[in-house]
Amino acid sequence: MRSIFLQILAVTTINLKSLPQRLWLSLATVIAVGLVVTVLLAFLSMANGFRRTIADSGAEDVAVVLRSGAVSEINSVVLRDQVRLIEDGPGIARGPDGKPQTSAELYLTVNGIKRSTGTKASLPLRGLGPQGPALRRGVVMTAGRMFNPGSNEIIVGRALGKEFEGFELDQTVTFNNTRWTVVGIFGADGSVFESEIWADLPVLQSLFKRAGSVQTVRARLTSPAAIETLRAYSDTDPRLKLDVMSEAAYFAQQASNTSDLIQKLGWPLAIAMAFGSLAGALNTMYSSVATRATEIATLRAIGFGGFSTFIGTMVESLILAAVGGVIGAAATYLVFDGFTASTMGASFSQVVFNFQLSPRLIGQGLLLALVVGLIGGLFPALRAARMPIVTGLYG
Repeated sequence: MRSIFLQILAVTTINLKSLPQRLWLSLATVIAVGLVVTVLLAFLSMANGFRRTIADSGAEDVAVVLRSGAVSEINSVVLRDQVRLIEDGPGIARGPDGKPQTSAELYLTVNGIKRSTGTKASLPLRGLGPQGPALRRGVVMTAGRMFNPGSNEIIVGRALGKEFEGFELDQTVTFNNTRWTVVGIFGADGSVFESEIWADLPVLQSLFKRAGSVQTVRARLTSPAAIETLRAYSDTDPRLKLDVMSEAAYFAQQASNTSDLIQKLGWPLAIAMAFGSLAGALNTMYSSVATRATEIATLRAIGFGGFSTFIGTMVESLILAAVGGVIGAAATYLVFDGFTASTMGASFSQVVFNFQLSPRLIGQGLLLALVVGLIGGLFPALRAARMPIVTGLYG
């Protein structure tokens, strides 16, 4: 066993020392593998950032109430009488004044202009009452003030203001032929709520002709377990028949659809590119075997086995692929990690998020690189192991 190990070590050392003779060919393979890993990790970090921005926004002790069968707020309708019944429902926390901690909300979309491309995009405009901000984690005013009830004033999420034009403090924007003044900028711990515009609910209902209904009701629960009590109450009362779920479950569902789609685009593209880099790896390793044919034959003549030659060639291929994978992961981290972008969410409005690279994703990228190296080195390694001594010595 020790003899075989020493033979493998000797063949691998000879292979690596001969790399300068094939510098450009080896470099091309490393770059090709690096590009494959970069493309894959860019898509995966995009999906990861989008999913974490939305999924981390929800709380277990806040209930979201939607029309039965509605998959998002944009296609939900909850009538005024149903809102009152929900407010009187079991399991809902009450404030010091005895009032239920609930927020009936209207969710609309308005047009905005992206700073990066100058193109139009749909932005979420949410109408909410005095308790709406308190039902969300980490909401703070970072500039200006809260809108005054009954006025045409809006406050804008910090992420939305950075990504879209015209939402600076004291700026005036026009929605539905009505002018609105930006009086505040708010943060929300980097959650999806930073991608929204907030206004007073009664004003929005009046100007957008939505009096008598909202699209969702949020309610603070006495405990996360109280969601089952509230759901049973809604299911058994024929006047309700609404979908009740925790805010965390709602956002997890919203995040999964789009992030899954992004990943399904990324993997096929990376695999298609991997075939191209595989051709490069095969070419490099066949060239390696051809260049060292005399050395391989000499080693075989003095007693080295074909197995050590096979393993030595495979190790060279895997090292080149691993270097390419590391370079690809480093490039993705430097270029894309933390990069801010926006895309369409489940409610047909823009969600601003950051690309987020994680150790798990880097592991997937390196694994793909090693698969390319393994397949790219396999056939050249078999050729080296089976090469007749006479053929190697005399070409």
